[in-house]
Amino acid sequence: MVKTIRHFIDGASTQDEPPAWGDVHDPALGSVSGRVALGDAAAVDQAVKVAVDAQAAWQEESLGTRQQVMLQLIRLIERDRDELAGLITSEHGKTIADARAEVNAGLDVAKFAAGIPALLKGEYSENVTRGVDTYSIRQPLGVVAGITPFNFPVMVPMWMFPLAVACGNAFVLKPSEKVPSAANRLAALAIEAGLPPGVLNVLHGNASAVDALLAHPNVSAVSFVGSTPVARHIYETAAKNGKRVQALGGAKNHLVVLPDADLDAAANALISAAYGSAGERCMAISVAVAVGDIGDALRDRLVARIGTLTTADGRQPDSDMGPLVTADHLRRVTGYVQAGADAGADVVVDGRDIQVSGRDNGFFLAPTLLDHVRPDMSVYTDEIFGPVLVMLRVRTLDEAVALINGGEYGNGVSIFTRDGVAARRFQHAIQVGMVGLNVPIPVPVPYFPFGGWKRSLFGDSGQYGEDGIRFYTRRKVVTARWADTGSRVDMRFPA
Repeated sequence: MVKTIRHFIDGASTQDEPPAWGDVHDPALGSVSGRVALGDAAAVDQAVKVAVDAQAAWQEESLGTRQQVMLQLIRLIERDRDELAGLITSEHGKTIADARAEVNAGLDVAKFAAGIPALLKGEYSENVTRGVDTYSIRQPLGVVAGITPFNFPVMVPMWMFPLAVACGNAFVLKPSEKVPSAANRLAALAIEAGLPPGVLNVLHGNASAVDALLAHPNVSAVSFVGSTPVARHIYETAAKNGKRVQALGGAKNHLVVLPDADLDAAANALISAAYGSAGERCMAISVAVAVGDIGDALRDRLVARIGTLTTADGRQPDSDMGPLVTADHLRRVTGYVQAGADAGADVVVDGRDIQVSGRDNGFFLAPTLLDHVRPDMSVYTDEIFGPVLVMLRVRTLDEAVALINGGEYGNGVSIFTRDGVAARRFQHAIQVGMVGLNVPIPVPVPYFPFGGWKRSLFGDSGQYGEDGIRFYTRRKVVTARWADTGSRVDMRFPA
C-alpha cells in the first residue's frame, strides 16, 4: 500500500492538495512505497507565517520550560527508537542496526541541548568604569530553517532543531523528499513532548521549496548539509538575502595507514568506515592511503573481510549493508566504478553483479574495492557516495599529507599508526577540519562542533557544540549605570 506524506505545520499534517507529488521508494524492493507533497512558495509562506506567530510566545518561555520539553522529547524518541529506525530503513535502505545507531547519535545532540540553561549563560563585568557594569546576553534569531540530506533522516535534523528551539527560535525543516517520513514523526513527537504547535514545522519539497525558503524575508538563518555544489548555492543565495548561513558540503575522506600500524585494526576500520550505510555518509572513508611497502598486505586483508559481508535488505537481521537510496544514484555510483576501470584502476572486488534473493529490483551494489588508483582519476577526485573504496600507494607520510592537502575537500581524515610523533605531525600539517588518530570516523561528540574545511564547509560555523549555540542566537551587549551619582554632559567618546 502506498502511503501519503504531507507537510507537518502548526502541529498537524496539512490536508490541502499540494501543487505536485513526489515518489518515495523502498530501495530494497525497488518499488514506490509512498508519495510526498512537494511544497511551493505558498506552502513555504504558510509554514514561515505559522512559525513567526509561534516563536513570539516561545521565546518568552523560561529556560526551564525549554529544558523540560527537550528532556521529554529525549524520552519519547528513546521509547519510539525502533519505529524511527524502521522508517529510516524503509526509505533509505540502511540496516536496522545502523538506523538505530543514527537515532542514538541524534539523541546525543538533544541531550546536549537539554543543558540549555547553562549553554546560554552570558558574561558580566562589574565596574567597567565607576558605577557602570557591562554584560552580554544571547537571544534567539526568530525563525530559522534547516535543509537536510537523504542519508541521515533523523540524525542531521536533530543536529539542528533541538538546539534551535532550545535557544528560543521556531524551526522550519525541509528534509530530503527521498526520505520524508521520519521528519514528520520527529515533529509529532516534539508536539507530544510539549513543544507548542508551530515552533517546529516540516515542509516537504524540492529545489523550488528550498529557493523559496532562501528568499523568504522572515527566515533569519539557514542550516544545510548536502553536496558541495548545493552547499555553495545555499550559502551564496542565503547570504545575498541577508541571512545567517552554515552550509556543509561534500567530502573525500582519506585513511592513511603507516607501515608500523596494526594492519588488522586498520583493515577492520576501513571496512566499517567505507561500507557502513553503503558508503552514503559524508564522513565515510572512501580512500585508503598505504604508506611504504604495506599496500599488498593491506589489500589482502581488505579482500578477505569484504568476502565475509552480506549485502541484503536492511530489514534482514543478517544484513551488513543495504541498498543505495535510488536507481539513479545506483547508476551514478556504478558509472564511477566503470570509469575507474577504464582509466586503468584494478577492480579488485567488483560489487556490480550482486544478486539479492527475492529483491531482484532493489538498488543494490555490493562492497567494491579499486587498487592502484591515481589522483587524476574521477573515482579518486569526485565524491562518489557509495560502497566504493579506492586504494592509493605513496612512499612517505609527507607524500600522503601533500596528496590530501591538494584536494578540494577537507571534511574528515584519519591516520593509523603506533608512532605518536608521526601522528602529532600529521594532525598539525593536515588541512582538514576533523582528524582521527586510530579512529576511522572522527565525528566529534556534541559538545565539540562538527564541520570541515575548504569546499566541505561554506560559512564559519559548524554544527552543534558552541558553534550551534552561537549560530542560533545573537549577542546583545548591555552597558548599565545604576549608581546614584547624577550625570553631566560629556562629549568625549566613552572610554
